[in-house]
Amino acid sequence: MKKEVTISEAQQLVDDWIKTVGVRYFNELTNTAILMEEVGELARIMARKYGEQSFKESDKEVNMADEMADILWVLICLANQTGVDLTEALQKNFDKKNIRDKDRHKDNKKLQ
Repeated sequence: MKKEVTISEAQQLVDDWIKTVGVRYFNELTNTAILMEEVGELARIMARKYGEQSFKESDKEVNMADEMADILWVLICLANQTGVDLTEALQKNFDKKNIRDKDRHKDNKKLQ
């Protein structure tokens, strides 16, 4: 059985990997561009799997989970580089959404 990793542990694991195997972080701007590239790769899969586009022969071996993990990896890199504690940031985001959107989605007739 695999051990679950907390967000905080993931941030530490990525940092450890970068500082040993990866040598150093790419700069923040490079990592932002890489993040956009990875999101684009996921969007390509989504457009073909759930949208109207068809898969090309070169798309046959795509792995949606791996693309999502790539996005998470680069996002964690950016958080580490900029001093963001993702656990704290996510909790604050939940708090914000629970206040701001308390009734918004329940009252949205388009969702019913």
